Amino acid sequence: GHGKCGVAVVRISGSRSLDALKKMTSISKLEPRRAFLRKIRDPETGEVIDNGLCLWFPGPHSFTGEDSVEFHVHGGSAILTKLMQALSRLQVHPALPGEFTRRAFYNNKLDLTEVEGLADLIEAETECQRKQALLQADGILRKLYNSWRKVLSESVASIEAYIDFGEEENIESDVIQNAHHALKQLMRELEEHLADGRRGEILRNGVRTVIIGEPNVGKSSLLNHLVQRNAAIVTSIAGTTRDVIELTANISGYPVLIADTAGITEDTGDIVEAEGVRRARSHAENADFVVVMMDALKCATSGLTYKDYIREYLLSLGIQELLAKIGRERFIVIANKKDLLKEEEKRHLDDAEAVLVSCRTEDGFQDLLRSLTDHFSNICGNPSTECPTISQARHRNHLDQCLRHLQKYFEFCTNKQHDMAIAAEEIHKAMRELGRITGHVSTDEILDIIFKNFYTNEKRETKESLSRTESKTGRFLLSLLNDPRLFPVSG
Repeated sequence: GHGKCGVAVVRISGSRSLDALKKMTSISKLEPRRAFLRKIRDPETGEVIDNGLCLWFPGPHSFTGEDSVEFHVHGGSAILTKLMQALSRLQVHPALPGEFTRRAFYNNKLDLTEVEGLADLIEAETECQRKQALLQADGILRKLYNSWRKVLSESVASIEAYIDFGEEENIESDVIQNAHHALKQLMRELEEHLADGRRGEILRNGVRTVIIGEPNVGKSSLLNHLVQRNAAIVTSIAGTTRDVIELTANISGYPVLIADTAGITEDTGDIVEAEGVRRARSHAENADFVVVMMDALKCATSGLTYKDYIREYLLSLGIQELLAKIGRERFIVIANKKDLLKEEEKRHLDDAEAVLVSCRTEDGFQDLLRSLTDHFSNICGNPSTECPTISQARHRNHLDQCLRHLQKYFEFCTNKQHDMAIAAEEIHKAMRELGRITGHVSTDEILDIIFKNFYTNEKRETKESLSRTESKTGRFLLSLLNDPRLFPVSG
């Protein structure tokens, strides 16, 4: 469905698109990619549907690679309904989920990494997500993986030529050595690419962040400040929060999934409170980043140094081993209630590795945001052309398999009794794994999942898949592009 809007764009793709344009307008002479203002008429009755802009994109220079037409009309429901009815009489049918993008893929306008990048670009909610998705949609991963596939192709060609003609003098003796050098360099690049700390995937899905601490230290107040609304109930009563509250926030362009948790207490006799404590610790164990909240006044008046106090505090929360495991870059300590401290008590915390804030007065929050931004930058990285990152678990799985096949190839080669022809098959398998990422090697099941991601909120689903042959012949498309989830940029 569609709602009201100022302008709606209706796109048609296929060999009959130009015929539909001519029958519904008075255009006789067309110029590609130029807008014409025309009366758009019902092809049977001649009734004017609307005055609108019309554009023609001849294939292959269009988004789908086919002849395409666009009608830019007013976005009222009655206009669009009438236009849809008129087009249906010209044997033009509504697009299936992801059909425009599927056609672009089959016509070699996009590979699968670019398709996924386009889907991520449509769904991007923060600046850093937009940057990463745009790089992928522009082909940064396609270029990288195709260059690796070329190395594999050239290496296996050299190896198989040596197998077939090695006994003849027209094959240089160092051909195997050169191929092995190229393959080992590729393995190093693969290992470096995989050892990225899942940065791209975390940026794509959001940094899972958990706020943890004892009761009444300001966890819910911090959550409300970070999401910039009163999402969690805040009272002076310890134990107000019993369950996990998860919300999203945009912190300096990084997407963050923040979980406020129940305050952790020792030996609670309340069953509900005990379950809340269990869930808090469970969420912390599965988080990408942990925020430890503590009471600054308690620390300053405890008689302990900050290091001794925080050691005891983490032990009481039961997360000391977890924080040691994830490392200093994956957690932060926030000391709340700065407004209650006297000047000499503040000096007690001057050397503390904690951010001193007041959730009541918001004092110290600029320092907190800078610190969080630094941490999230280390976790997610900064999307750039120099360091393309893996953004999909699917990619990581195929890259892992590619590396394993190359490792297996060299294991074969260390065996003096090995058959080079059998060993070379491992390189072919490695090539197929890279091909599955870009779509050079694909299955309908994978394609259906990827293309339907463009229509995640569609109620209507279809099991019909578009084959290569169908994409080039008698199927025609119509899509209402006023909905941004369905809007692929035309070329």
